[in-house]
Formats: sequence, C-alpha cells, structure tokens
Amino acid sequence: MTVDVTDTRDDQNPEPEAPLWLQGREAVIAAATPDQWRGNVPDYELSHEVIPRERVAQHAPGSLEAIVEDLVKVFEMEVSHKADPATWLSVVAEQYRGRVNGGVWQDAEEFARIGSYNILIGDNPYYESANETFESSHKIFHTAFPGGFFWEVLEVLSGPPTVSFRWRHWGKYDGEYKGHQPTGEQIEMYGVTIARVTEDLRIVELEHFYDNNQLLGPLAHGCPVQHGKAD
Repeated sequence: MTVDVTDTRDDQNPEPEAPLWLQGREAVIAAATPDQWRGNVPDYELSHEVIPRERVAQHAPGSLEAIVEDLVKVFEMEVSHKADPATWLSVVAEQYRGRVNGGVWQDAEEFARIGSYNILIGDNPYYESANETFESSHKIFHTAFPGGFFWEVLEVLSGPPTVSFRWRHWGKYDGEYKGHQPTGEQIEMYGVTIARVTEDLRIVELEHFYDNNQLLGPLAHGCPVQHGKAD
C-alpha cells in the first residue's frame, strides 16, 4: 500500500516537512535534549547494518508500510529510552493506552514505569513479569540477544485512523537467558497490531496479538524457569 505522493508542488508552494515523529528514529534522537534520556543516547548503528540485509519485506519510501514501520520504531525507542512520557513525540501521552491479546489496558505512565518488555511479553511459564523491573527486563533480553532483536512491518492491512498490520521480530539467541545457555539459532516471532492514530499520525492506542511462546519457548529450551526479584 502506498501513500499518494503525486508531486503538485512548485517553488512557491513547497510540500510541508513531515512531523518529527515521522522522520525516523535518528531525527527524533537528534532533536532530543540530553536530560530526556534514561542513560546514554540510543545507538541504532547495528540495526542500520543488519535490518536491510535480513528483513523479508521491502517497502517503497513513502509507502504506508514504511511510514508505519518508522513510527512504531520511534515509539519503541521513546518508551525504552525516555523516562518521561511527556517527551514521547510518537504518542498522545495523556490518551495513550496499550494491551496484549485482549488483556488489561496500560497507560503511558505504566509503560514508562515497568517497561514495554514486561507489558508486551507479560506472564508466561518461561517469564514472570511481576518479578522483573524495567531495568532487569531490558538486561535479560539484551543479554539473550547481544546482536540485537530486530523488527519489521510485513504488511499493512488497513489505513488510518485505525491501522492494522502484520509484523515480524527476529534475532540470534547468542547469549544466556536466565541460566539457559544460548543455542545460536535465529528466533522469529510474528504478530498483528491494531493501532489507533490521530490525524497527524500520533499513536493513541495499540493492541498487539501474538503467541509469546514463539519467543520464550526457544529461549528457555521448553523448560519453565524460576524467577527471583531483581536486585
């Protein structure tokens, strides 16, 4: 699906520049102030190198798929690296809510407090989100996927204001997962997301549908793990 980009502009009526949250992660990072970050400024050099080589779907610049993919990547970056939802450009923070598989809705403050890993993965025989903090959850999955855990849009099924799309996550299991040794295999998971957006394409609501066993089962080798509270 491609957005109509027929060029009817002239020198006197240039096309308006896209909003910052639609210009990609690097533009949003460049515009942020140092005090907005939880720690170091995020670096996506590895993503720029790996995703073009390993992705399975190619999207034309300006296509709805490309726009949706960039917007969701900005959202993920802001949730992971900006502590204050008021600084998230990709969402309407005071209205935002998200949930997984028809579960409990969580608002922006909750996403910021416990992190997207705990909310989006949730409880499972192989992972108990109630026993993890924002920091511990990020450490667990960054350790399991030291080479990155990448994401792409496969297909957009409906356009704004309610955008539904299929996606793929993937990465190599090269690090330890809660005492389970890595296998080096590539783990893939697939899902569908329904996003409600504003007229200027800021996110108001996200509903994700997927089987988290596609991720956690291989990480734990099919064996439930014991959890303790983070230090």
